Amino acid sequence: MMENQTSARRDFIKLSALGLGGVITAPALAATKELISTNAESYNTDKKLTIVCVGAHPGDPEFGCGGTMARYSDAGHAVTFLYLTRGEAYTSAQTYAESAAIRTKEAEAACKILNAKPVFAGQVDGNTELNKTRSEEMTKLILAENPDIVFTQWPVDAHPDHQVTGLLALTAWVKSGQQFHLYFYEVNTGTETMAFTPTDYVDITAVREKKLAAMFAHKSQDPNGTYNGFFKPLEDFRGLQAGVKAAEGFIHFKAKKEQAVILGL
Repeated sequence: MMENQTSARRDFIKLSALGLGGVITAPALAATKELISTNAESYNTDKKLTIVCVGAHPGDPEFGCGGTMARYSDAGHAVTFLYLTRGEAYTSAQTYAESAAIRTKEAEAACKILNAKPVFAGQVDGNTELNKTRSEEMTKLILAENPDIVFTQWPVDAHPDHQVTGLLALTAWVKSGQQFHLYFYEVNTGTETMAFTPTDYVDITAVREKKLAAMFAHKSQDPNGTYNGFFKPLEDFRGLQAGVKAAEGFIHFKAKKEQAVILGL
């Protein structure tokens, strides 16, 4: 049994590279080849991919999956961070305009470290909207990048802006006719993100310092306390699950035809 698991795991890593040289699947899904989605077979790992990572606020993409984005950009793929807001409401000590200016500069600095392009969707922190007009706007912004893969926040979350972000990206995926792969990432699991069980993991051990630098570009967000209190333990835990030193976890949202079957049925 162990030999079959190892073989299947090798096969999945080879097939599901998605430009990273190996995305690690959850161990439970590696037990048999029947559980492996063959959708990734169509990917040529030599192809330069276009990645869009959507976040509610400056810092969400960096803290949630900055390591994975660093791996993509280091491999020569095009990465765009699409921020729903400019973080206008992070403090009552400043006006929205003052806060937006600070957090926009922090986002631009973080994107420079990760070699990502920053784009801002124009909604307002704490007052984000999920409606037809906003869905059309987000879909247009995402499809303008012609992405191969979109990462967005898991919408089962205590923060309303995170909920809206995830659902807007999901709507774009539906409206596009499922033209791109859709992955959800977690932020502050345990206090905000809820019911998040990864289907896939990415080893970020080699780029952990680069991710840390991008996170610490967000000086207004207490990066030291936030990292040590939330994200370092999470990276360690996901790494333990994946069998590496540090990892980020994702939920791959698939079309019905691509869903894995249940073993034995």
